Amino acid sequence: MKAFRYAAFLFAASLLSGLLALSAQDASSPLRIAGLGQEIRFSPDNLKPLPHKIVTVHNPHENADETYSGVPLIELLKRVGAPTGRDVHGKALSEYVVATGSDGYKAVLALAEVEPDFHPGDVLVADTMDGKPMDAKTGPFRLVVSDDKRPARSVRNLVSIELKTAE
Repeated sequence: MKAFRYAAFLFAASLLSGLLALSAQDASSPLRIAGLGQEIRFSPDNLKPLPHKIVTVHNPHENADETYSGVPLIELLKRVGAPTGRDVHGKALSEYVVATGSDGYKAVLALAEVEPDFHPGDVLVADTMDGKPMDAKTGPFRLVVSDDKRPARSVRNLVSIELKTAE
């Protein structure tokens, strides 16, 4: 009986260790962007040279304004074939984005909310906050949505963005 308990303990410990390793992310982990049968990945180094935009949002948890610099999400979605500009109409209005953090937190945005010709807010994949690379708690990437009244759709430690179509 002791051997069985010991074996069960080892199995559980091994399983937990494997799950922790799968969920761990480091600063060099790539960001996955997928949609319409295509997938691309970005590291912090290959996101840096892309055109960036700066937005300031209020963080009510810290009661402070935070300034983020990042690439507009629509620019990254273009690379996996997302419709943009005047093409965001009809069927494209049923497309949506699921952003996922390394902790499993997810946020959903309609494709139209990401398209600047359709919606006034900014949606960025940020790689700096207040002029500095993000720390391990927040980054290397964070989804930032500028015009939300609460920052609930801000996703820290962003690891994937998927473009999907509602059926």
